[in-house]
Amino acid sequence: MFEGILFILYSVLAAMLVVLTVLLRRAFRVFRMQTTATSSAVVENMPSVSVLIPARNESHAMTDCLQRIISSNYPKLEIIVLDDSSRDKTSSLIKAFAHDGVRFVEGKALPNGWLGKNHALNELLNEASGTYALFIDVDTRFSPDTIEQLVAYAEDEHASMVSVLPRRDDGIRASTLFAPLRYFWQLIFHSQESPAVASSAWMVHRKRFIDEYKDFSAVKDVIQPEAAVAARFMQKGLYRFLIGTTQLGVSYQKKWSSQRDTSIRLLFPLVGGRVVAALFAVLDLLIVALPIFVVTSSIFLGWTFHQSIAAVLYAGYALLYGAYLQKIWSRGWIAGSVLWGFVAIQEAFLMLTSMIGYKLHKVMWKGRLVRLAKR
Repeated sequence: MFEGILFILYSVLAAMLVVLTVLLRRAFRVFRMQTTATSSAVVENMPSVSVLIPARNESHAMTDCLQRIISSNYPKLEIIVLDDSSRDKTSSLIKAFAHDGVRFVEGKALPNGWLGKNHALNELLNEASGTYALFIDVDTRFSPDTIEQLVAYAEDEHASMVSVLPRRDDGIRASTLFAPLRYFWQLIFHSQESPAVASSAWMVHRKRFIDEYKDFSAVKDVIQPEAAVAARFMQKGLYRFLIGTTQLGVSYQKKWSSQRDTSIRLLFPLVGGRVVAALFAVLDLLIVALPIFVVTSSIFLGWTFHQSIAAVLYAGYALLYGAYLQKIWSRGWIAGSVLWGFVAIQEAFLMLTSMIGYKLHKVMWKGRLVRLAKR
């Protein structure tokens, strides 16, 4: 009977591998950007852009982030950074760039019912004057031509919102080898109702956003407000998601601990805050990781037909994950793909931690308690 159950699971895994491969290939095709150099005459006539950066205790990355933005070739640019009650040197680092045109905004007290980052985004929007508002996290890095290419793409596509999956440009380290699978699943399960979206770099046409929302009040307690905005514009055919390329030049470097905290904050809300859905997701992840358990059992049971099937399935999923990593990670993606099973197990653990944390009201972000929105 046990062998029969294993063969059923093998069949399910094989079918899932085929489906996931088809969905990932679709994502690579749909989210591809054919970037070309924009002539200087065209750039001069492009609309203005406000780069908006919310910051809270970001002294580890603030200087590098601002130096990259300042080096942009885009001519019509304003840079506004909001310090949200930081307890480190973030405020001083921002002010040090005043001579480079960086405008410092001191965050106000957090009103009742607002999440911290959502309120920071709202304050930044109120300060912006550009045609486009480009929200980025401090860990995000741009090349000199990035903003030019993003605006040209948005204008060509008549898109009201564009977000970009950033590339990893660092080497082999734990933060890349064991990066959570949030964006992997978003690419695969992208849909009209729940489009893929990147919180690290997203740009919206400011007037169209204001016409649609007025401000961020409607999403003041939504865990991932940019996802709600993307879904609204997606329904009107005005949203685009891009997989970052070397030429586009959007990248990020984020410690594993920061990625873990982000996953804990986002995973349970991504399944609708439903315990059954979270447990089902954990079960799916453990089933996907099953081959690694079977292969490992050969140490104690010897190599059998079951281990051979499991090894083939593991190789198939590793190749699938490797295809994803190759798109977003210039170095070390082969090593990352080999660790697929361990990453899947980690994701199951993060989902459980997220679910338990929200149920016990213990999920924190930047020192503030995060609660699920009541709808």
